[in-house]
Amino acid sequence: MRYLSIIALITLFSVSSAYAQSKMKFGHINSQELLEAMPEKAEADKALEDFAMQLEKQLQAMSSEYENKIRDYEANSAVMSDIIRQTKEGEIQDLGQRIQSFQQNAQQSLGKKEAEVYQPILDKAKEGIEAVSKEGGYAYVFDSSAGTLLYQPEGDNIIDLVKKKLGITGPPPAPTE
Repeated sequence: MRYLSIIALITLFSVSSAYAQSKMKFGHINSQELLEAMPEKAEADKALEDFAMQLEKQLQAMSSEYENKIRDYEANSAVMSDIIRQTKEGEIQDLGQRIQSFQQNAQQSLGKKEAEVYQPILDKAKEGIEAVSKEGGYAYVFDSSAGTLLYQPEGDNIIDLVKKKLGITGPPPAPTE
């Protein structure tokens, strides 16, 4: 009799365990919507825009200097001695190369700045998603903004829960110009 009750308990445990495993919870979230709702993103956008404008101003100043040197060269090349003409041509070529180098370095700097200002926001969003997923018992959470999720059977959109976890209220901040 005792043997029979042990087998019944093991069977009951196995059945309930299999049932629990078959009832995994799936969720989905639009990560782009979450990021847009985070107030830190507007600040990061502004910082990145300001940095890009600084780089653009420097490039414009260099381009203006380049154009002025070309105009001066074209206007006065007929009266320049060979040594002055060669010196001016060298200056123009050097400045053109410096502009190209600046453009490449600016692109790299802009990429680094973008990673610098957005990484803390991405980390915070990830922590919020992970916390809500654990608290809600979600086995999997899919990012519906990636366009790879075509079917969402009985999944929960957890964006409101993540926003609440991160203390985000109201609509996303309006973009600044």
